[in-house]
Amino acid sequence: MRTLANILWHFPFFGFLNALATFLIGGLFVITVVGAPIGLGLIELSKFLMTPFSSQMVSKKQAGIKQNKLWNIYGFIVRIVYFPLGLILSIVTIVQIVGLVVSIVGIPMAIILAKSLSTFFNPVNKVSVDRYGRH
Repeated sequence: MRTLANILWHFPFFGFLNALATFLIGGLFVITVVGAPIGLGLIELSKFLMTPFSSQMVSKKQAGIKQNKLWNIYGFIVRIVYFPLGLILSIVTIVQIVGLVVSIVGIPMAIILAKSLSTFFNPVNKVSVDRYGRH
């Protein structure tokens, strides 16, 4: 059933375009090196958007991934600087959610975008894992 939902996410609703756009934005942040924590989180979000019904977004702490303390401090500083762009991406996602809910058929897809909304707003230290917790 999840496989069918993932297929429906991609072809009638063009979910792969969301994944591609998120990957490209994340790639731009990684290229700048300064925005690497944000870019890596957005790339993980694009990985989630490729199979949203079979995976979930969690923080690295919840996934049991240890990180360097300096990286965490740097990630916090970058998160503050990212706030305006995160707000814009969140608003664009909310508009998509409203459009999907209005179509009624797109309600399951709107739920996926609503679940990923916090990651659009704050992608630092987030990772995509499958339903069983493996990444």
